[in-house]
Amino acid sequence: MTDPLPHEKGFHVSWDQLHRDSRNLALRLDAIAPEGGWRAVVAITRGGMAPAMIVARELDIRTVDTISVKSYDHQTQSQAQVVKSPDMDLIGDGTGILVVDDLVDTGRTLKVVRALMPKAHIATVYGKPMGLSLVDTFVGEVAQDSWIYFPWDMALLYVAPYRGD
Repeated sequence: MTDPLPHEKGFHVSWDQLHRDSRNLALRLDAIAPEGGWRAVVAITRGGMAPAMIVARELDIRTVDTISVKSYDHQTQSQAQVVKSPDMDLIGDGTGILVVDDLVDTGRTLKVVRALMPKAHIATVYGKPMGLSLVDTFVGEVAQDSWIYFPWDMALLYVAPYRGD
């Protein structure tokens, strides 16, 4: 057996697939919403912004904020640090708050978020095994050693066949 090519370890997500999976996430979140509904959505930037927008639209949540936690430099994960916090007067301890991200990988980012909003409900579209214990709701699981290529990372270009030409 030959070693896989770089793109064979990748999980490619199109805009259509991200939209479908984000709507699926919204359906799951609607079923478990607290009495009176979610008070706000907090998107983890940047990857969580598109899913959070879709979830907020589907659940008719008008209060949307962001938290920016930097834990990657291109494809290398580093120490997570908060770059921008949400309005903590609104968020409080996170009760009734829905935090949305595109992916949980190792969980470094979510540990930082959970420390700021311990009672928030954390939802991701996709999850890898190492970080899933930090997520309350997710849609799909991806292998830990796969790299997820989101639609904002991609361009429409010719793709050579897997083997040969």
